[in-house]
Amino acid sequence: MKRLLFAVVLLAVASCGGGGGTGGAQQPLPPPPQGMPFGLDTRPAVAAVNLPTQAPQPGTFSLDVAFPNLSFSAAIYVSGVPGDARLVVMEQGGRLWAFAPSAIATNAQRRLVLDLSGQVQFSGEQGLLGLAFDPDFATNRFIYVHYSRSGSGTSRIARFTWDSGADIVSLASEKTILELPQPAANHNGGALAFGGDGLLYVAFGDGGGGGDTYGNGQNLATWHGSILRIDVHPSNPADAYDVPPTNPFIGRAGALPEIWAFGLRNPFRFSFDRQNGNLWLGDVGQNAREEIDIVTSGGNYGWSRFEGTLLFNSGVALASGTSHTPPVLDYPRTDGAAVIGGYVYRGSRLASLFGRYLYADYISGNVWALTWNGAQVIGNQLLDVASNPTSFGETNAGELYLATQSGTIYELSESGGGGALPSTLSATGLFSDLANLAPVSGLIEYDINHPFWSDGALKRRWLRVPAGQRITFSPAGDWVFPVGTVFVKHFEMEMTEGNPASARRLETRVLVRGSNEWFGFTYRWNGQETDADLLAARETEILTIQVPGVGARQQQYDYPSRTDCLQCHTAGAGFALGVRTRQVNRDFAFPLATDNQLRTYNHIALFSTDISPVDQYQSFTAPDDAGASLTARARTYLDVNCAQCHRPGGSTGVDIDLRFDTSTNAMNAVGAAPQAGDLGIANARIIAAGSKETSVLWQRVRALDGNRMPPIASHLVDQTAVDVLGAWIDAL
Repeated sequence: MKRLLFAVVLLAVASCGGGGGTGGAQQPLPPPPQGMPFGLDTRPAVAAVNLPTQAPQPGTFSLDVAFPNLSFSAAIYVSGVPGDARLVVMEQGGRLWAFAPSAIATNAQRRLVLDLSGQVQFSGEQGLLGLAFDPDFATNRFIYVHYSRSGSGTSRIARFTWDSGADIVSLASEKTILELPQPAANHNGGALAFGGDGLLYVAFGDGGGGGDTYGNGQNLATWHGSILRIDVHPSNPADAYDVPPTNPFIGRAGALPEIWAFGLRNPFRFSFDRQNGNLWLGDVGQNAREEIDIVTSGGNYGWSRFEGTLLFNSGVALASGTSHTPPVLDYPRTDGAAVIGGYVYRGSRLASLFGRYLYADYISGNVWALTWNGAQVIGNQLLDVASNPTSFGETNAGELYLATQSGTIYELSESGGGGALPSTLSATGLFSDLANLAPVSGLIEYDINHPFWSDGALKRRWLRVPAGQRITFSPAGDWVFPVGTVFVKHFEMEMTEGNPASARRLETRVLVRGSNEWFGFTYRWNGQETDADLLAARETEILTIQVPGVGARQQQYDYPSRTDCLQCHTAGAGFALGVRTRQVNRDFAFPLATDNQLRTYNHIALFSTDISPVDQYQSFTAPDDAGASLTARARTYLDVNCAQCHRPGGSTGVDIDLRFDTSTNAMNAVGAAPQAGDLGIANARIIAAGSKETSVLWQRVRALDGNRMPPIASHLVDQTAVDVLGAWIDAL
């Protein structure tokens, strides 16, 4: 069926100007001719749609045995394998098993991929305690483990190589990263994980005993009682690691530079929120309180002056120049006696748990879901009870499992609940005529100046602001949208390049401003292109694209999960990425007339204040606008495609700022050493002035492997961006 996409009129705009020192901002658009008609005469009536204004509400949860025919001994961790459909379960005694997750999987179908039992001291709180996959595991096959050495009990962090051909981890490949002698057999910590900055974080307890026997809690001269942050991709490959130059205690007399945060008693389990990068940690208490912390750089979590929120030992002084960061939640011994830190749920199967932190207690078996609004805990729901839970684990898609001391692996199921999302696009009521994508009244179509790169997909966009509500406008910052605002983005792909009539409907995404949060979800169109179905998780398809004069090519296309949506639509970036002044400051073919979108929105009172005249505002350049300056095109690309994460408060942990208005010197990128790996480039810089080849940023944009940026839902190089960024870098 042939469809026509709305035609849009692109404005030719000047390319010089200020832009906060970027040298690339465009001049404001020329004023419209006097008497020019508006695109809409009045604000259209807002039809009702079938979308909740808050994430689905929880029902009743239960823990179900995930793999009834599998058994493990002292299971202590479970995880997805990057780039692999399998899971791994780690046993405290020193073994790592891989298997395909299936309810009918048996012991005969699992594979022993690592056996460290001959060199692990397994007793009490010691053993094989932690596992992390290298961010570049797909190419280098490195894994990192935390284990207690047989005989001495010394904690060792080591790297091994998982041979893809033999499908086994070679013991001979071990490389020791660091070791910490343990004066006692308890409080070894155990967790280790990579942050979004590509650095390895390692947790150690206070050395054991009771009551901080060795006085390590407030001692920055020892790794005990701390979270370390190290770069295990050192500039000299012969070294074990480098100390990141941004670690908080570098240069402090008497402090070890590897320490990132301290004042912890026994941080057995921690994890990173895959959406915003927050580090959540469960710290096991002494006699009175168990605590949950959000750990930040340089933070002091109080042990042993404090136990949770309570004063534990008034005779212990906090480390000089630091203050106590209290937990986000602590609970008494009536609820449990050994907290097991978990994960912020970012999966798709249990919609009502999305964004909530799941954790447990080893003694009581309680499993909770904590709700955090960014400032305080606003809910803490008991989900179910398990026998001696030892660790949560996260799959590649963000789903969670729970491991227990007995070796049983559980998963959560939910019954009841409310506010479920419509199962089909037609059921949302967003379109009055789905065949022609005719929106209901109040759903206003718009376009933007510089689209996010989506592997060549064609896109249409709509917004809906609830009746009687207004948008808070900002000339250069994020607009603020009222609860109930809806954004819709529709994707099609030309199955024959250059032929719009060959376009096939792929997906339609919906983003909703809820009462407490934003939530996004995806509808995938069926083969007949008559309707689209709600996705429960990320899906992938291989498209066959005909290229005239060349032939067919295969292109992977990813349909994003809810987790994927909010990896880009972040709080730091204002969630609604495309609807801001420089993007929508352009003409659009409205039903009544072609008009500047800002001008029409202001005319129909979509904003809370009068923003006229609209010709005072700047606009972004189009990606292919050869008439715009090189700086404008490059900095606009970085703002649109990268700055939602790479900015202050972003989700990566990499300290660079790629927003358009940030001056070149303040980006912390030009001339700066890479913070997340140098890709094997000698003398690499994030941006090397005059040399795109030694610029990690440029190399990542043109990569298609695990080093690719943007990192998700893209499998085709944006050659225009590569050319523009390369020319800009070479000209710096």
